[in-house]
Amino acid sequence: MSIHAKDSEDRVRQIIALTERLTDLVAAETRAFEARRPQDVVTTIGETSRLANIYRSESSHLKSDPALIQGVDLGLRLSLIRATEAFEAVLARHGRALQAAKTVTEGLVQAIAKEVAASRAKPAGYTPNAQATPNDGSSITLNKRA
Repeated sequence: MSIHAKDSEDRVRQIIALTERLTDLVAAETRAFEARRPQDVVTTIGETSRLANIYRSESSHLKSDPALIQGVDLGLRLSLIRATEAFEAVLARHGRALQAAKTVTEGLVQAIAKEVAASRAKPAGYTPNAQATPNDGSSITLNKRA
């Protein structure tokens, strides 16, 4: 997937529009994570992913071939720079929100696992025949990376 532009100016305008839309989507997702409502992201995750792939592809094209936007008006270039800076700021905030959510989730999983392990019966010892006494045969696994 990529942008189909008729000229350099059209390409820059499309990239600005793409960047601004992606910034809006990521900002909305960030607000949802910060409000502890990740379920609100479900409706836009597909579009966000699709636009992020186009953005990545276009960024790669521009990096490898800067001539694609050569000769574009300075004002339009500055608009692209501003849109990119806003997007990067929203991405940084989004990353912090995701990291916080991950930390909370991992803590909950570990707390639940510890509680389950603590509530299990402790082995009573050995029988006269030197065999362990049977107790709850289920096991619990805790992966610290969650």
